[in-house]
Amino acid sequence: MKFFLLSTDHLQTKLWFGDDADYAVAMNYVAITAYRYSVNVVAFILMSNHVHFILECEKETAADFVSFFKEMYGLYRRKRYGDTQYLRGLLVDIQNVPLENESMERAIAYVQSNSVAARLCTHPSGYPWGTGNVFFDSTFYEVHPVGSLSARKRASIMHSKLPVNPGWSLGPGGFILPKCYVTTSFVEGLFRTPSRYQYFLDNSSKVRKTREQVSPSFSDQLVLTASLNLCHSLFRANSIDDLSPSQTAELVKQLKRRFSSDAAQISRTTGVAYSEALRILESI
Repeated sequence: MKFFLLSTDHLQTKLWFGDDADYAVAMNYVAITAYRYSVNVVAFILMSNHVHFILECEKETAADFVSFFKEMYGLYRRKRYGDTQYLRGLLVDIQNVPLENESMERAIAYVQSNSVAARLCTHPSGYPWGTGNVFFDSTFYEVHPVGSLSARKRASIMHSKLPVNPGWSLGPGGFILPKCYVTTSFVEGLFRTPSRYQYFLDNSSKVRKTREQVSPSFSDQLVLTASLNLCHSLFRANSIDDLSPSQTAELVKQLKRRFSSDAAQISRTTGVAYSEALRILESI
């Protein structure tokens, strides 16, 4: 068996996902891509400005997987937002993950802990966009098999006509439940017990690096919406691009005061260069 950890570069001045609808579409695209390439998905997470996957396949297939996923989501963004070449040229790091020396356990914990490290939740199970609530979970979901839907209904929900396993189920969030295609039994067998799984989560390098840091506690999507609302309420502007330099500086300060946003989050959600956001914050 060959396993690979795929990590995209972090977008610095924009986001992959503007709202929950974008996340749900991307979740369905993960399922579609996994079915298309017959890839075993071990774990994954969709963060606001980057994504991670652990896949069981050949390295070339892993590269094809993420390339196709980016292409599908890029087309969706073009249709919804008018974006062109949104993810074109975004670099992807692909690293082999051996099964020896607990490397796989640490890699899975790293992926799962991204949301906790970003202070979006206190446990991966509280983050719906990935496999955070898949392992050692007995929650019952009301599901609808994909095969029970008409072709038109399925395409409307999934934003694609591409096939998936008709036995897979759509959950209440409007996307195929990861439990349908993720290698849950393999991961649970690897960790053996929920307590051992929790041990690796608690000691993930992702969590350790940010444990003592002050990180944003509000989601990027909330801050993005707030920044647009502030543009209108404070400056009577329709977008951030319409602000003068002094108004932009005031917006940055307001986001810091109201949401404790740091320069990185402000840059991602407003498009203000990181160096400029940092300069403004240091002047407060």
